[in-house]
Amino acid sequence: MSISEENGQSVADVSEAAGDLSELDTLKLALDAAEVRANEGRDQALRALAELENVRRRAARDVENAHKYALEKFAGELIGVKDSLEMGLAVQNATTEDLRAGSEATLKLLAKAFDKAGLLEVTPEGQPFNPEFHEAIAMMPSADYAPNTVINVIQKGYQLSGRLLRPARVLVARSPD
Repeated sequence: MSISEENGQSVADVSEAAGDLSELDTLKLALDAAEVRANEGRDQALRALAELENVRRRAARDVENAHKYALEKFAGELIGVKDSLEMGLAVQNATTEDLRAGSEATLKLLAKAFDKAGLLEVTPEGQPFNPEFHEAIAMMPSADYAPNTVINVIQKGYQLSGRLLRPARVLVARSPD
């Protein structure tokens, strides 16, 4: 199939339209038409490549911004916690009860910030030991707990959106000697 046939025109059609043109002139007309189609195709391909490059740049910029500003909301929540701590330190002649109340209020602010960020505590006391979420510090004999049960949480663990950030450090029961 010739190039002119792909366009729906045969060489005979072009020669008929050309009338008295020679075969060489007819071929030149067909070549010119093919070059026009080739240039149009090349232009379309270049536009598609440019659009693809623009999409890549936008995606890279979006990823960069996501990394850059990922902690923005969480940081905004922590500012209130810091403010509360600074106000507590600035108080002169505070009683122990005042300091405790201020610390409890600050802890509530921090817990609220953790909740908003999807940060969950791992507190497995009384649950079966799970090495995926718990780090055993020691095993202690216990008649009150079943073997391989968490007796005490030494340090809470944390998960962020289902992903473990820090395992809970725990004491685990074993059968009495």
